Amino acid sequence: MKCKILYILLFLTQLGCGSENYIAQVPFKYDYSIDLLKKQNKMDDISLGNQAVVNDNSENLNDETLAIKEKYSIVLGVMPTKITNYKLYSYIDQWIDTPYKEKSFSKDGIDCSYFIQSLFSSVFKVTLPKDPAGMFRSKSLQLFTGRTFLEEGDLVFFRYDKDHPISDVGMYLHNDRILACTDKGLAIYNFNDEYFQLRYIASGRINKDATK
Repeated sequence: MKCKILYILLFLTQLGCGSENYIAQVPFKYDYSIDLLKKQNKMDDISLGNQAVVNDNSENLNDETLAIKEKYSIVLGVMPTKITNYKLYSYIDQWIDTPYKEKSFSKDGIDCSYFIQSLFSSVFKVTLPKDPAGMFRSKSLQLFTGRTFLEEGDLVFFRYDKDHPISDVGMYLHNDRILACTDKGLAIYNFNDEYFQLRYIASGRINKDATK
């Protein structure tokens, strides 16, 4: 039981510290077998019968998927139960921290609209244009402006200058966190930051009939 309590305290500590320092400290190896619990806590069958054993992996996820679930629950500041689209976060994880490069889609540099197009095609089976303005006009999207309605997977559109009414696009995740590109590269940012709030135009949600 001491091990389980220590793990819970470690998890809560990481949530309080923010996402910057979580990587090296997240326990990415998972084994919740009954035999291991008995050995770690020096329990016999009788004493184990008096304990409530919680199965933290009821979906029988492999270690790689569990790591993604744990990692992005900490990054986004939500409970692990909120992270259910493993294909989405696995795809994102391959590209985080890629430098920004206009009209490019490679590990050497990435344009967010190009990335979003590839992501939606791979994860959501939806075909979108490559440019932000084209996405904004796409019949596959239902546009809205209310920020309180945002859900995981919604697109968020930004205007950076008067010559480009729809200049860039990002994707909403959870807890006011968005996936976007800045001069720092592709990363997860706080949507409430002034940089994004001053440039926000509208959001878009994929129509249910738009999937392939």
